[in-house]
Amino acid sequence: MEFTDLKMQYRLMKAEIDRRIHAVLDHGAYILGPEVEELEGRLAAYTGARHCITVASGTEALLISLMAAGIRAGDEVITTPFSFIATAEVIVLLGAKPVYADVEIDTCNIDVSRIEAKVTSKTRAIIPVSLYGQPSDMDEINAIAERHGLVVIEDAAQSFGASYKGRRSCNLSHVGCTSFFPSKPLGCYGDGGAIFTSDDALAAAMREIRVHGQSRRYVHTRVGVGGRMDTLQCAIVLAKLEHFEWEVEQRVRIGARYGALFKGHIETVAVRPDRSSVHAQYTIMVEQRDKVALALANLQIPTAVHYPTPIPLQPAYADGYLPEDFPVSSRLSRRVLSLPMGPYMYDDTVSRIVDAVVASL
Repeated sequence: MEFTDLKMQYRLMKAEIDRRIHAVLDHGAYILGPEVEELEGRLAAYTGARHCITVASGTEALLISLMAAGIRAGDEVITTPFSFIATAEVIVLLGAKPVYADVEIDTCNIDVSRIEAKVTSKTRAIIPVSLYGQPSDMDEINAIAERHGLVVIEDAAQSFGASYKGRRSCNLSHVGCTSFFPSKPLGCYGDGGAIFTSDDALAAAMREIRVHGQSRRYVHTRVGVGGRMDTLQCAIVLAKLEHFEWEVEQRVRIGARYGALFKGHIETVAVRPDRSSVHAQYTIMVEQRDKVALALANLQIPTAVHYPTPIPLQPAYADGYLPEDFPVSSRLSRRVLSLPMGPYMYDDTVSRIVDAVVASL
């Protein structure tokens, strides 16, 4: 059993993926080729954002967004302590300070009731993470940001395709960032990512920053990075995009099946009724995690832990914090366990996994 079955996906899409790859090999425009602009247009239309800027990775998407927003040394950015390290990494790389607001115990997303108390005169932005595939309470977060003149950057690395109150993730705030890492809901075959915004000035800055700050060839109007997504990866995402709506539907269906079978037995990540999750991971909470994971491994059922240590307790990010400073994140980090998830799972496979988890307790 695969944790994420990319092999099956390729077999089903092989003809279209191969055709797209060979088209790039034939025209030879490997950097900023025609597929880049095509993908950006398709993705912008999908989300409803005015602009899409493809970049080299989800991490680069966050970094470029912060740079375009003018985040610099000494600034503060409010975010979650329970996420992949990249969320805080990009803040620290710019010399700014991550300020952490703990998360909700049931969704694992940032707890909006804790955010405003973290705002200071140095706060410049909020980065909520749409963890495990489900957007945070974006309306409330946007309202806090408006009151204090802050930029909101949705870290949607795991939630492209999800919706919130009828709007799509990546078009829920000033800026949305996603990742096309191979195992993401919409993935390429290497690294890749995208930034979404309807702010023309931010979009122009982001396009310059991703090519070393160039406004035109060899004219560098701002500090930038080498942050382009290559044409081959854009071509692969274009091929997968043809099937993406169906895959999202299947992810939602399979997530609902997991939830129904686990109900009354196992605690799972809650999905709020006004939004959807694309279940980048399907995550449960169990007290005896190692015991459950071992029992499943003995049945050749793979598992993973996202994430075993809160960001502010990581060695490179430690700043005198203790586990009790983030009690919810600390508790979740000891209990979360992710199970196989993907659009190509059979119903009986889901049933087998659920039965195995319940039997292991």
